[in-house]
Parts: sequence; structure tokens; C-alpha cells
Amino acid sequence: MSQTPEHDLTAALPTATREVEEFVAAAGWDQPTQVFALVSTQSLLAAEPGLADQLDPASPLTPIAQESLPAEDLAEALGHIEWPEQVAGCALVQEIVVLPPEAEAGLPSDAAEASKVAAEHPERREARLVASVLRNGAEFCVMRLRVEDGEESELLADTSLAPNLLAALHATFAE
Repeated sequence: MSQTPEHDLTAALPTATREVEEFVAAAGWDQPTQVFALVSTQSLLAAEPGLADQLDPASPLTPIAQESLPAEDLAEALGHIEWPEQVAGCALVQEIVVLPPEAEAGLPSDAAEASKVAAEHPERREARLVASVLRNGAEFCVMRLRVEDGEESELLADTSLAPNLLAALHATFAE
């Protein structure tokens, strides 16, 4: 089975991450936390030639939706994921609450209490976060803020959006 070079997969990660966000966005807001396997399109086509009419052969990575994850204990759910060798990476999509930096600084240290305070904060904003990693260590994040109907929402891209989540996703590839 031929393999896509790692640098091609790394260069394709931002595009694959945006594709995952667009796919989930098509279903609207208030979606469960979901994980996607990121697979080399070339390897997938070699293993499953019947998928040729469903995949973009020009795209080095193909996202494959997995079952939804329980948002209430995401760390535990991620701790049970082990990817087979054929999976080059993964992406996780979750809806989050974003606070201004000064409000974040005042959050309680207890995660459950912090979540409750954030959800009730008057300056909170809802957002959809997609964090993606590759087995080779590459990572990428995008975030879309929820806006009122009819408003345009820009997609923010920055790996510093979710360092702890990226670390947890990398751990799903640990030997």
C-alpha cells in the first residue's frame, strides 16, 4: 500500500480541519462533541477502491466521522481511544463557551464550577472549536463564534486556541 508523504499530510491538516468544521456546521449548532479519524486518502483508496467516487483524490487527508463523545467527561472518553496504524490523525469538534480574558482569569479552579460560572457569565460567547492532530506531531485548530442569524462569522485559526485539548488528542496516539 502506498503512503502519502508526511509533509503532504502536515500541509493538508489545516484544510482537513476546516472541512470538519464545515461538515459539522452544516448540521447547525447544538451538536454533540464528535471525533473524526483523519486518514490518508491515498491509503484509503488503496484499501477501499469502491470509495473512489465519494472521495477527493486531490485531498491528502480524508476525515471519517466517528461516534459522538460524552461532553461531560471528555478527558475520560479520550483516554479510551486508541487509533489503528492506518489512522494518520484525528480531529475533535466541540461547542464551547468563550469568555473575555479578564473573566477567564477569575474562574474557579474546579472545572465543574468554572464551567457553570462561564455558562452564566454575561459576556460569554458560544463557539465551535475543532482541534486536529497528526500522528507525526502536527496540530491545527479553528474556532467559529456563534452569531445571530444572518450575521457572518469568521473562522479563527490558531494552535494556541486549545493547548490542553491538543495534548489530549496527541495522547490518543501514544504507544
